[in-house]
Amino acid sequence: MKAAENDINSDPSILGGRILSITMHDSNFSSFLGVIGALRFMETDKVAIIGPQHAVMAHVLSHLVNELHVPLLSFTALDPSLSPLQYPFFVQTAPSDEFQMIAIAEIVSYFGWAEIIAVFSDDDQSRNGIITLGDKLAQRHCRISYKAALPPDQKAKRSDVLRELVRVQMMESRVIVLHTFSKTGLLVFEVAKSLGMTEKGYVWIASTWLSTVLDSLSPLKSETANTIRGALTLRPHTPDSKRKRDFLSRWNRLSNGSIGFNPYGLYAYDTVWMVAHAVKLLLDQGGTITFSNDTRLNGLEGRTLNLSALNVFDGGKQLLKNILETNMTGLTGPVQFNQDRSLINPSYDIINVVETGYRQIGYWSNYSSLSIVQPETLYSKKANRSSSNQQLDSVVWPGGETTKPRGWVFPNNGRELRIGVPRRVSYRDFVFLVNGTVQGYCIDVFLAAIRFLPYAVPYRFIPFGDGRSNPSYHELVSQINSGVFDGVVGDINIVTDRTKIVDFTLPYIESGLVVVAPVKKISSSAWSFSRPFTPLMWSVTTTFFLIVGAVVWILEHRINDEFRGPPKQQIVTILWFSFSTMFFAHRENTVSMLGRLVLIIWLFVVMIINSSYIASLTSILTVQQLSSPIKGIDTLISSNEPIGFQVGSFAQDYLIEERHIPKSRLVPLGSPEEYALALERRTVAAVIDERPYVDLFLSHNCEFSIIGQEFTKSGWGFAFPRGSPLAIDMSTAILALSENGELQKIHDQWLSKRPCSSESSEADSEQLDLQSFWGLFLICGIACILALLLYFWLMFRQFSQHHPEEPDPTGPGSCRSARLQTFLSFFDGKVEKSKSSSNRKRKSVFSVGYDKEDESTYTSGRIEGDISLERQNGDTCPIK
Repeated sequence: MKAAENDINSDPSILGGRILSITMHDSNFSSFLGVIGALRFMETDKVAIIGPQHAVMAHVLSHLVNELHVPLLSFTALDPSLSPLQYPFFVQTAPSDEFQMIAIAEIVSYFGWAEIIAVFSDDDQSRNGIITLGDKLAQRHCRISYKAALPPDQKAKRSDVLRELVRVQMMESRVIVLHTFSKTGLLVFEVAKSLGMTEKGYVWIASTWLSTVLDSLSPLKSETANTIRGALTLRPHTPDSKRKRDFLSRWNRLSNGSIGFNPYGLYAYDTVWMVAHAVKLLLDQGGTITFSNDTRLNGLEGRTLNLSALNVFDGGKQLLKNILETNMTGLTGPVQFNQDRSLINPSYDIINVVETGYRQIGYWSNYSSLSIVQPETLYSKKANRSSSNQQLDSVVWPGGETTKPRGWVFPNNGRELRIGVPRRVSYRDFVFLVNGTVQGYCIDVFLAAIRFLPYAVPYRFIPFGDGRSNPSYHELVSQINSGVFDGVVGDINIVTDRTKIVDFTLPYIESGLVVVAPVKKISSSAWSFSRPFTPLMWSVTTTFFLIVGAVVWILEHRINDEFRGPPKQQIVTILWFSFSTMFFAHRENTVSMLGRLVLIIWLFVVMIINSSYIASLTSILTVQQLSSPIKGIDTLISSNEPIGFQVGSFAQDYLIEERHIPKSRLVPLGSPEEYALALERRTVAAVIDERPYVDLFLSHNCEFSIIGQEFTKSGWGFAFPRGSPLAIDMSTAILALSENGELQKIHDQWLSKRPCSSESSEADSEQLDLQSFWGLFLICGIACILALLLYFWLMFRQFSQHHPEEPDPTGPGSCRSARLQTFLSFFDGKVEKSKSSSNRKRKSVFSVGYDKEDESTYTSGRIEGDISLERQNGDTCPIK
């Protein structure tokens, strides 16, 4: 700051020959002395105050400068909660800790850790920084699992640190973020080293305080260097420039190498220049450096404190405006403020402490996030903050490990997990206990998933239940929240209430509630062909056949000869035309436009009806049909009959709370045998249970069946405490088991039991017998017999009329033989239809000759009946 003062005063062009004077006050980390020093500054009419060093003082002094209109600039009090709306005259001239917390959150997310532990000094700046960190982690689906608060920097003792770190050591997370100041920070590392917390498996991320120690006190003492080895820390990034290098050389000459230089010294230098430029601009704008009394302080004269000497800076508002409009290039690079009064392009170097000192592994910037390329190089390119674009160099972690730590261990410093398993008395294929050994489908899935994890998991199974009835699964899962179990393995259904207290893995088997009820097999009958349509559908379809036939006759009969004739014949034509359209076999042509329109629409309807009928009939004849008075959950609820459920299942709570079924209707059942007995005796109308149990039950009880569809969708998973990383890793393992087919093999081993009579039922469904079709054959046979009887009756009648029986003198035997031969000849002969029998007008063309001599006409051949000839001119003349 003194170097900046000298440089400004040595250049008359800056302040026009005026002298910038910086008065120093060291409060020695005391907030009280800081307030006193600020008041002394105000008594002597200062145009600006640079400081304070800590946010605690900044909160207090900001109220003072707000009233006296004196800008307060700080490059170290970087508390994110110091809002410009509340403290308009306070300006942060270095990147706010908000950006530092964003950088730490993105580092945590980059390495894939879900939880961290925050260790911090319990003061405004550190506390608010950790609050901000929690918010930024939550945006990346991470969280702070524990906050270890230490006394403020100058008050922290070894015993305080030891007490908190022992608690941290017993917790699950091994990623520790340390946000404090140098004295407390180094003490924390020292105690952590003594507890073995800087060895393999731990991750330490320190805020910028550690980088200032590395820059200022390098080289470190060997004891200090050993305690922080493997840690990550951030350092405010300042672009390299000739001006910066020259200043560092100048610093080394001034300090004689007694103390290193950290970036906050550069921000101090630029802050002084920022004030100088703002004052120069104020003077150039015609402003003056004047102060006026605050009338509210006049009544306080004569007191011990000389408060009346506190004056309001008349040009304070304009000077603040000029500061916020700063646009210069300083030692820290371009200096400019955004609309929210934060510096543009905040960025940090990411440093890894190693045995020989430290190495830079990348950068973070608010523009491009994590990168191994310097931020100023990326500013000219399009911003890309996608996860695939994030990159850091390799890290040497605590203990000298180069492999990324897992970031967590099992609680209580890695003791074996207590895994609760239900002690079932029914459906033991899923979980059962034999001679102290837990076995079953769910156990095999858990063991297979454990083997897929990239690390060892110590565990022991603890049965839950009295062994006389199935335990309550809600109570079993609640034991995790109570700290009795570290996890629960078994046929645990993933339901909403349970997800509120524990975390589940991905489901390893699908489940859902279904209705099981007695069913009666519907065998095929002679009239199965009528079942695709209801009686109403048959009636409406038949009616529409007749209606369409009549409509087409009305539209066609006046212009179409095929729809004309005697009434009897027209009725037959209507009936034939109507029903022949069912098979698209109608022969009558339609000539009117309206008739064709009606017919084409009707043919489309007929096609849909035919297709639907065929599909439905096929299903009826080839798929086994089962009958039950219960059609699904809705009819079961409305029936008011008793409903069975499995003891310990969530089905009871679901039916009461979600379906509003009275508890008096629910009957608890403890085993598959009780299911079958209750259903057979009609003690319950149906049983509601989860699909895996029901499939196992139906494999031995074929007189029952699932009615309707699953009315809930869920699955079974393993339960772990909220936020447990093991739930995520186990989910990944279950997904891998599903992809490689291992999960299906375990399922087939335990649960693939072929239902009874399935082979015979499948064979029966593939073949069709006569029983399904003899009704159709009967109808067709009756129609054939009736047609033949009617035909022969009419033929005998005609034979009797044309060939009356005459007595034969040769004898009755020869008479019968001759008459039989005559009948056979009559039967075999072709009947010529009499033209006179038809009254329809026929238009025929004849060749007519004309004799000029006798002026007569003649025709060849013989024509019987009344004939009219039509001349070419349209006139007609009768001919006898």
